[in-house]
Amino acid sequence: MIRGFFRLIGLLFLTGGFIFLVYDGARSVADNSVQWTKLGDFWNDIHQASQQSFRDWVEQTAPWLWTHVAKFVLTQPTFAVLGVIGLALLLLFRPRKPLIGYARD
Repeated sequence: MIRGFFRLIGLLFLTGGFIFLVYDGARSVADNSVQWTKLGDFWNDIHQASQQSFRDWVEQTAPWLWTHVAKFVLTQPTFAVLGVIGLALLLLFRPRKPLIGYARD
C-alpha cells in the first residue's frame, strides 16, 4: 500500500514536470527565445518565507550542502527537477517481478 502511495506521488511530480515543460515551451514560442522557469524562482513565487527558512536550516546543518547542492538544484529548470524526482520515485517503488517456479506464502 505504501508503494502505491509513493508511486502516486511520483506520478504527480512527473505530471507537474510535464505541465512546466508545456508552459515553458509555450512561453518560449511566444517570446522567440528559450525561457525556462527555474525551480528557485518558482518556489520564490509560491512561498518566499519557506525558501528562506529552508536556506537558513540547510546553512546551519551543513553549509557546504547549500553552496554545492542546493544552489545547483534551485538554478535548474523546474520541469527537469520535478521530472527526475517523479521518475526516481516511480522506479524505486515499482512492483516486484513475480518469481518463476516459487509460490509466495
